[in-house]
Amino acid sequence: MKEAVIVSAVRTPVGKAKRGGLATVRPDEMGAAVIKELLNRTPNLEPAQIEDIVLGCAFPEGEQGMNFARTISIRAGLPDSVPAETINRYCS
Repeated sequence: MKEAVIVSAVRTPVGKAKRGGLATVRPDEMGAAVIKELLNRTPNLEPAQIEDIVLGCAFPEGEQGMNFARTISIRAGLPDSVPAETINRYCS
């Protein structure tokens, strides 16, 4: 990848707490919904044009699994040729 391009900004809603409205929704389902919505907002972007998925997750070894971004990209229907990586950044 020679250049990073931001085509849209989409995020998950807040509500994953134990009693939140999204408590029963799996994290990878929420992440896949974000990528699907991004693709809906940018109809001229073909999924095969995506060169990399970089997804931030503060606790990737939890219920989300170890390569959360790859799981999400597959659930979102992106081609297998699109690589994905999970990153985290703690405040310390």
